[in-house]
Amino acid sequence: MTARDPDCVLVSAPVPGCFHGRVPILEQVQLATQTYRLRLGAPELARAIRPGQFVMLRLPQTTDPLLGRPLALYDTVLDAAGLPVGVDIVYLVVGRLTGRLPPLRAGDQLEVWGPLGNGFPDLSGTAHVGLVAGGIGQTPFLAYVRELLGDRSYGGRPARRQVQRVSLFYGVRSADRAAGVEDFRATGATVHLASDDGSLGFRGFVTQLLEQRDMPDHLVGCGPEPMLQALAELARRRGVPCHLSLETPMACGLGICFSCVVPVRTAEGWDYRRACVDGPVFRADDLLFEVPPAR
Repeated sequence: MTARDPDCVLVSAPVPGCFHGRVPILEQVQLATQTYRLRLGAPELARAIRPGQFVMLRLPQTTDPLLGRPLALYDTVLDAAGLPVGVDIVYLVVGRLTGRLPPLRAGDQLEVWGPLGNGFPDLSGTAHVGLVAGGIGQTPFLAYVRELLGDRSYGGRPARRQVQRVSLFYGVRSADRAAGVEDFRATGATVHLASDDGSLGFRGFVTQLLEQRDMPDHLVGCGPEPMLQALAELARRRGVPCHLSLETPMACGLGICFSCVVPVRTAEGWDYRRACVDGPVFRADDLLFEVPPAR
């Protein structure tokens, strides 16, 4: 299937290198409570996207809702020859758009544009990487684990092992919310689980679980802002480099609307950066979780 096939309609290219079109759903399965995996037939997108990047997704031929929603790459889908032909997206039902996705079935279409964002950093030479996820924050990490361990190539770059080992620290509210755990175990990553109510793994916050283990040499986090703030502080105290992937709401994903700005440190003090084009992955040390008061 290509962008010129009847089921994959190229609408426009909003920015160079960005696919924009209507693509077919190949499959939809439920992974956990209110959590689903969408498989989209989008070869052009699958060939270009890298771990940590995202797509904007919306329902075609409707204005309810009008705007798209950002969703991270879970992984690419390969055909029998090992060529990327689709993308997997995992989402949690939390609002109007995601609430309308579960009834969709194979053959239905969605409007997609991407790949967007800067993606995760190359961590070549790092011994042990810790990926820290809260809530639905595990979704960008599956492809990243495979890239770090050299099992899969993305974005046209050859596969090569960057790190010796990867650990996933994954926290959820309760056991029924854990999605994709076996997918991560199948990659060879070590998986550590935490839940708020103690129904799965360690009882408590995932950052508390992390503190009880051998500290990785580099941390990468994705999840709710309070978790990211706690992780950034932990990394600072332990002197461990850390990157954070933000779950900032967006309207366009292209840097046009400035609805996703986040405060960052600069040489002059601080300024705003757009999460969609300057992120969504930032160095933890660069982020400000509270805007300094005006002087």
